[in-house]
Amino acid sequence: MSDMTAHELADLIDHHSSALVLFARQRCDTPEDVVQDAFCALSALRTAPDDPAAWLFRTVRNRSLDVGKAERRRRRREVSVGAAVPWFVEPRANGLEATEAVAALQSLPDEWREVIVLRLWSELTLDQIAAAVGCSVSTAHRRYEAGIAVLRQKLGESCPTT
Repeated sequence: MSDMTAHELADLIDHHSSALVLFARQRCDTPEDVVQDAFCALSALRTAPDDPAAWLFRTVRNRSLDVGKAERRRRRREVSVGAAVPWFVEPRANGLEATEAVAALQSLPDEWREVIVLRLWSELTLDQIAAAVGCSVSTAHRRYEAGIAVLRQKLGESCPTT
């Protein structure tokens, strides 16, 4: 059992669970399960990580990549394909149409997209993002800036920048 208190774990769940689900949704169709698994794994650690938020995002990233691969393999084996799960619950938020935002995000390279989602919707620092995706802070910053520039071109002035 982790040396993390139940209150600390509850605070992490309250603050990061929605953003973690959005982050996992980029790569798999069962993001809630991936996030739940990550929180269970965190609570099972003997020693809490130095930065639990970055650890959670890294764990969710790795697990959602694995789950996404398994889902794609399963779909190839199955003839029928179900409807896609929407990334955003709201059809319009912060002046953006959800379908336009998703299309613009999906057009970005994976490395850029994940940094943007972590920064804008997960509100992680560049240090946390670097730890979550396994790159340097300067690389995370370059990916963020490059992705935002492309999104501004595609979405115009309504593109959020935090």
